[in-house]
Amino acid sequence: MTLKKFVANKPRALPVIILADTSGSMSIDGKINSLNQSLKDMIKSFAQEGRSRAEINVAVITFGGQAEVHLDLTPAYQIEQLEELQATGGTPLGQACLLAKELIENKEILPSRSYRPVIILLSDGHPTDNYSSAFNELINSDRAKKATRLALSIGADADDSVLGDFNNDIEAPLFYAKNASLSLIHISEPTRLRRISY
Repeated sequence: MTLKKFVANKPRALPVIILADTSGSMSIDGKINSLNQSLKDMIKSFAQEGRSRAEINVAVITFGGQAEVHLDLTPAYQIEQLEELQATGGTPLGQACLLAKELIENKEILPSRSYRPVIILLSDGHPTDNYSSAFNELINSDRAKKATRLALSIGADADDSVLGDFNNDIEAPLFYAKNASLSLIHISEPTRLRRISY
């Protein structure tokens, strides 16, 4: 009997990509505070998930004025603290979708051994760029189209039609800031742990 049989297999990565709206409209009525708290709650919950079958890896893409990768894919349990996000500029949600697509399509970052990604949009749903075109690129790309997409509505003035269109999980409702942690239920169910296939 070889020693290899006693070595535990490393759990597969379950990538969770969070698109966080940090545009100027999020500065109204405490929406940016709700976003920051929701983000912290999510990451804390992800970090507490068991890692026997899957290890949740989190990336954060912010979009306010411009879209950028705020946090590279990192195991949730290794994320100690995120700096408070500030609200400014326009709402380039389309740019954020393209960054998410690039991340998912990069096989060096997301090898085929990974589970299918989950993309979570945290926003008040008022894009100011060519969102539709970029969103279509995301949902029609080879690997990103297999991702589960969830949306979290923030603010009383949120455009839930945009957020609802983003969501592709028929078993998951449109979430609201007050129940951000509920999205974990849909990420962690064993039936959703499906490998990326080509």
